Amino acid sequence: MSTPSIPTTSKTPSERQESGAKKSWVQVQAGSIDTFISQVSQQTKLSDWPLASSVEQNLLVYAGEHVRQAATDHAQRQALMYEWARALSVGPGIIAITNAMDDMDAIDAANEVFTTIIDEQRDSGANTGDHFAKPGANDRVWNALEKHCVANPEGFARYFNNDAIAMISHAWLGRGYQITAQVNRVNPGGGAQTAHRDYHLGFMSPEEILEYPEHVHSFCQMLTLQGAVAHCDMPIESGPTLYMPYSQLHLEGYIAFSRSEYQEYFSEHRRQLALKKGDMVFFNPAVMHAAGDNNSSDIYRMANLLQVGSAFGRSIETIDRVRMLEHLYPVLLQLKNNASVSEHHLHNVICAAAEGYSFPTNLDSDPPVNGMAPRPQSELLQQCLNDDASHETFLAQLDAHAGRRLSVPQ
Repeated sequence: MSTPSIPTTSKTPSERQESGAKKSWVQVQAGSIDTFISQVSQQTKLSDWPLASSVEQNLLVYAGEHVRQAATDHAQRQALMYEWARALSVGPGIIAITNAMDDMDAIDAANEVFTTIIDEQRDSGANTGDHFAKPGANDRVWNALEKHCVANPEGFARYFNNDAIAMISHAWLGRGYQITAQVNRVNPGGGAQTAHRDYHLGFMSPEEILEYPEHVHSFCQMLTLQGAVAHCDMPIESGPTLYMPYSQLHLEGYIAFSRSEYQEYFSEHRRQLALKKGDMVFFNPAVMHAAGDNNSSDIYRMANLLQVGSAFGRSIETIDRVRMLEHLYPVLLQLKNNASVSEHHLHNVICAAAEGYSFPTNLDSDPPVNGMAPRPQSELLQQCLNDDASHETFLAQLDAHAGRRLSVPQ
């Protein structure tokens, strides 16, 4: 009987370690444009989606009347939500619902609230552009959910009793989801956005994205749902959102989509669907998309952008990190100045104690500076340590930072 041979490899331990790292961490040049083209070249067949009413621009279209009917029957409701979940994950990644909100009075009442807020912002000189378009190209109402509710609670109740919003949020995220909303009004002449993916990883710089392992790139899209409610008719000339169906399938898209070959392909092959007032579009946040050029002379294209978050994106305990840092800062400053610990050990303590993520925040009072996200608490702490700021100076900056993040700033 022959002795089994022991497998050998020509790779050194360091080479094997590097090979393993490449499988776990997305690299700066990750992503193949040929693979991407193959993925997004799929054609959506209506026969594969029995509850859809049509396929337009390679995305699925559902009838609002059918949604409202299904909402009252448990079996129909479950079947429709199951199909939507499949469509967002392994299908085109986008669905449209025609006449999803049939209460036009609720939309008109909301438009009054939002237009008043926009006028007040303009009168005050506030600059409220978005993350992916030039300032002045549009008007934003951040935290439109809370502002709408406070300004007109009766209208808010009529608006959000909507079956389509509730059912697709449940379909993608399960129960306990949390809705946020940001109104975007793209004015005549407003330019298109850069094609991108959305929150969470889509709001980060390439350097930040590389700090997240491959499996996070895969599941990040499951943490939020993107949606838009058309608050006016949106013909193509007004620039409704541009989409690349099936692009959520490209794992490396968070890092790759900013590259020129992806941007050029998007510009040449993107899809665009005209909407009527009351229509809704929902999509996987990993779908490559961008608001289009408003080439009209008189259409103020207004949409209520819904970003729905998973209930599971939360820690188990309530932690007062401001209180922790008030006590910790003098200790960290002494450790740094005495060189008692290495720089990376100091960084480990900062990660354990401080809030390392920019969101949630109040984007009116805490807007992004030099990027797409405001400075998180951890960066403020690190900067104060680098500057040898006194305890009193740090406390003042920490208090101001916390105050800017409240929905009603202090």
